[in-house]
Amino acid sequence: MMAAFNHRLAMLDWKRIAAELDQDGCAVLPGLFDRVQASAMAAMTGPGSAQNQIPGLRVSGEGEVLRLAQTLPEPLNALRTDLYAQLLPIANRWNEILGIEGRFPSTFDEFLAQNGKAGQAHPQSSLSKLCGQAYQALHQYAEGRWIFPLQLVALLSEPERDFTGGELVMIEQRPRMQSRPMVLPLGMGDAAIIAVAQRPFKGGKGFYRVNVKHAISRVRGGERIGLELVFHDAP
Repeated sequence: MMAAFNHRLAMLDWKRIAAELDQDGCAVLPGLFDRVQASAMAAMTGPGSAQNQIPGLRVSGEGEVLRLAQTLPEPLNALRTDLYAQLLPIANRWNEILGIEGRFPSTFDEFLAQNGKAGQAHPQSSLSKLCGQAYQALHQYAEGRWIFPLQLVALLSEPERDFTGGELVMIEQRPRMQSRPMVLPLGMGDAAIIAVAQRPFKGGKGFYRVNVKHAISRVRGGERIGLELVFHDAP
């Protein structure tokens, strides 16, 4: 299963992904996980799961969020390491454009060590289970000295079969302009790379900084299970 997954990751059009991230702050990765992988990860939220020994944390909107440990189960651990390498040039370029001091190291292990030295020791990756009219309010991961500007969001259940509603929504706030909403349609196993908190936007007078948050709209029926894969730890 890991070999097939690694092949799918390697076959992605990273030039297209980088261009979409620069333009919109998001890029959809269709079928990143196959149905077997998506179902296996969704099962981590069920009764008897080893991950369920960690109490679910409640967030605004009554969505249940299960924080994952620093060492993720496969294939997520390998995915995060490989994605970091692919997204590293974009992340460093964004920091340079925005005038943010510091660049990210060449490997994910080095980045985690950098987090630790800065007092960032709380993992932020999570699984979410939304049902009974639950939703996830607008949020972002913007705490800490080292903030990797990109993250992954994935859907692990089937729209219209397992649940209705529950769309991935992004809100982009531009200076002196109305906020721009975006809805990213995802199917089971689809993922999206999105801006974590801030990204560069090229206007008529050059680049400026825009603020980005994301949310999951209200689930109207059934149960929606999703994944957020965040690269940096919180203080």
